[in-house]
Amino acid sequence: MAKKSNIQTEKVNAHIVEWLKNYADNAKVNGFVIGISGGVDSAVTSTLCAQTGLKVLCVEMPIHQAESQVSRAREHIEQLKKRFPNVSSTITDLTATFESFKTAVPRSDDEAKVNLSLANTRARLRMTSLYYLAGIHGLLVAGTGNKVEDFGVGFYTKYGDGGVDLSPIADLMKSDVYALGEFLTIPNSILTAAPTDGLFGDNRTDEDQLGASYDELEWAMLAEEAGNTGADLTGREKTVFEIYKRLNTNNKHKMEAIPVCAIPKTLKSHF
Repeated sequence: MAKKSNIQTEKVNAHIVEWLKNYADNAKVNGFVIGISGGVDSAVTSTLCAQTGLKVLCVEMPIHQAESQVSRAREHIEQLKKRFPNVSSTITDLTATFESFKTAVPRSDDEAKVNLSLANTRARLRMTSLYYLAGIHGLLVAGTGNKVEDFGVGFYTKYGDGGVDLSPIADLMKSDVYALGEFLTIPNSILTAAPTDGLFGDNRTDEDQLGASYDELEWAMLAEEAGNTGADLTGREKTVFEIYKRLNTNNKHKMEAIPVCAIPKTLKSHF
């Protein structure tokens, strides 16, 4: 079911790096700030940004984070700093801020909704921190979402990790990101780790939350783009396709422009 990447990694790498440089030059900024999670998407994105030669600030933002995620993030940051003199790092521990937030807002008896809302709050606290750092250093916030997450199943937090200035890898499938990660020699510990958003403070993976692996969702996304309606599918393929369609439909509000209520000109005329 999985579709392996066939991108030309060297040329794709050069294309994205040039795109990043041009965008930063036109925006008249000093470089980029990126949240480093210990996952492949942020590792690849930060390495792409580092190749521009512009300032790159890698930020760790733990909130009750699992030690495995912290260690992977730090391994990548240290490797990147050794390879690129334009890369620096900082740690913004948001655990106390998150706990303070929880005491300031009303609770609900619906624990599932509370847990999901608090998970999204973690992402939004991190977005706020990145924009603060971007503001004081004259940087752009670089997004780390891939195509399956950003335009397939909408697996990100609105105004959280979805709140960015530019998205270098959002036209790459997850398999493409892994291929680029191998080309860029990011740490093997990241390449082999099960993807997780780390927003719930436990060991759940992205696949646990989504109900399908990225390979499966990538297959479903490509199948739909090719015109497959799912009518002739059976077994696991049918299940995965239905999961993809449900998530894609439910999360359209993240992928489309904010709806604006257009007022008829006849109701706004002052003459």
